[in-house]
Amino acid sequence: MVDRQRKLSERDSAERNRLLIDSIVDYAIYLVDADGMIATWNTGAALFKGYAAEEAIGRHFSIFYTEEDRARGMPARALETARSEGRFEAEGWRVRKDGSRFWTHVVIDPVFEHGEVIGFAKITRDVSARKAADKALYESEQRFQRLVQGVRDYAIYMLDPVGNVTNWNSGAETIKGYKAGEVLGRHFSMFYTPEDRAAGAPKAALARALEHGKFEGEAIRVRKDGQSFWAHVLIDPIRDEGGRLLGFAKVTRDITEKRRAQDEIERTREALAQAQKMEAIGRLTGGVAHDFNNLLTVIRSSAEFLQRADLAPRWGKYVEAIASASERAALLTSQLLAFARRQPLRPETFNAVARLEGLGQIIAASAGSSVQVRQSYEARELWVSADPGQFDTAIINMVVNARDAMPEGGGITIRAGRADGVPAVRGHAAAPGEFVAISLADTGTGMSIETLAQIFEPFFTTKPINRGTGLGLSQVYGFAKQSRGEVAVESREGEGSTFTLFLPRTSAGPVEAVRPEPEELVEPMRILLVEDNIEVGQFATGMLEEMGHAVTRVCDAQSALSALEAATGAFDLVFTDVVMPGTSGVDMAREVRERWPSLGIILTSGYSHVLADGAHGFPLLSKPYTLDSLLRALRKAR
Repeated sequence: MVDRQRKLSERDSAERNRLLIDSIVDYAIYLVDADGMIATWNTGAALFKGYAAEEAIGRHFSIFYTEEDRARGMPARALETARSEGRFEAEGWRVRKDGSRFWTHVVIDPVFEHGEVIGFAKITRDVSARKAADKALYESEQRFQRLVQGVRDYAIYMLDPVGNVTNWNSGAETIKGYKAGEVLGRHFSMFYTPEDRAAGAPKAALARALEHGKFEGEAIRVRKDGQSFWAHVLIDPIRDEGGRLLGFAKVTRDITEKRRAQDEIERTREALAQAQKMEAIGRLTGGVAHDFNNLLTVIRSSAEFLQRADLAPRWGKYVEAIASASERAALLTSQLLAFARRQPLRPETFNAVARLEGLGQIIAASAGSSVQVRQSYEARELWVSADPGQFDTAIINMVVNARDAMPEGGGITIRAGRADGVPAVRGHAAAPGEFVAISLADTGTGMSIETLAQIFEPFFTTKPINRGTGLGLSQVYGFAKQSRGEVAVESREGEGSTFTLFLPRTSAGPVEAVRPEPEELVEPMRILLVEDNIEVGQFATGMLEEMGHAVTRVCDAQSALSALEAATGAFDLVFTDVVMPGTSGVDMAREVRERWPSLGIILTSGYSHVLADGAHGFPLLSKPYTLDSLLRALRKAR
């Protein structure tokens, strides 16, 4: 009875196992005998291999293999491996009844009875979907890898959590100069400057990326060859699904050219702002100088007339004081006009070296006994075309400026040589051409960046009260600009300063200066005076009448032309200011010359675009004029 129940129980257990295996549809589970012939077949096998049980049982399991695998003996090797090693597991292509292929995961286990292999249990799963997903992922990773490697304008690479480089793209090799084998495993701080490494910049960048989710900035980095470059850097932390830090993604771009362009734009903007500021100051300065020159014309010439009179000694000293003060005031207005580039120049061709040597004693006296002056010249013949008087003034102004920068004494070195072009100064672009460069270097206190930005502005000075007008360097600046040259400055606090004056070089020899004619009174003339300033007009009328001339005064060009039309032949000379409301004196003079060619013409101005005597074909008398200069102009205009 017990034996019968045991047999029934075993039969029931086998039935239950068969029912269990048949109910599995995601796996093909079947037995093959020792020779590989199929002995059992479950529902899962029928579903994804396409064979019904009666179609598969009794056939060799190699029918599921591809022709290539059968040709290579794969079925037999699979059974042999399971027999010898106790298990065979692999993935590969298999073939359905309809001939379609699918990717499977296969496990084959030997089945033993009394210690002998009587067959094999074979479990197969269709993993085509996973295979396709893996393939798609792999292809995606390959595409991404090709994309990253194809980017050459950006260095794209990864760091481990402590900052060691774990991969490297071609852009990183191009930008930083290292091949992958030279950087993998090394800390990314190798690309930082020594100063940034010492300051802890690499560690701070990773800490900021962790704290804020990103680090972004611009800084100097170093290539393999030691060359530095400007880099835009982005660092992002990489975490897994659980938030665990895996490392950092790092993107670096070389922005050196961009920074240079930005710096150039900024320099251009600053240069434009500086030029506009200097132009505005120049206009204001020139206007002030023009008004002062009108006043000085009255004061200076009146003093000259009084000096010619037979005055009592006690009055003579006061007249002398007035004349001396007006001379000093005229010098100041001359410096203002030089800065405004409105000072009438009388350019001559002269040898700059000979001129500097001729100024030797004046330079030494201006520098003082505590300052040693040394001169050094590249050549003996350095010809320039400029106003020699203004040249002398510019040199002395630079010497005095250097002397005041060395209150305890020091040295001044004056050099002169040829220069191919003018370097970029104060944000302006370099200028081509042939120049003579006259430099004056001192061993003084030097200047700060803030001071350097203002040194050429009128009345700007760092000297104590009553120790300077602040116009000396303004004159140098204006003279250089008006002479189609430039003045450059190099200075550092505590290391002295070097001023370099650039003047256009010429190969022509010296032009013989015209000697002034001896002073003598001019025969009386009928003069039409055109002057819009009441005080100057009244004074000039009186002075000309004192000299025996008949004067008719009008206030503008239109009135002058009307007077000439109304009284043809009534005048010998037109004496006119340049700057007037409406038509300028120059335009009026041109019309007078065209309509009345026999009339003499003299222009006068204290502030004008007329840069030199005769520049428009007319003699020019600069305000404030003296009696002698007026006499010379009258003789010249006859």
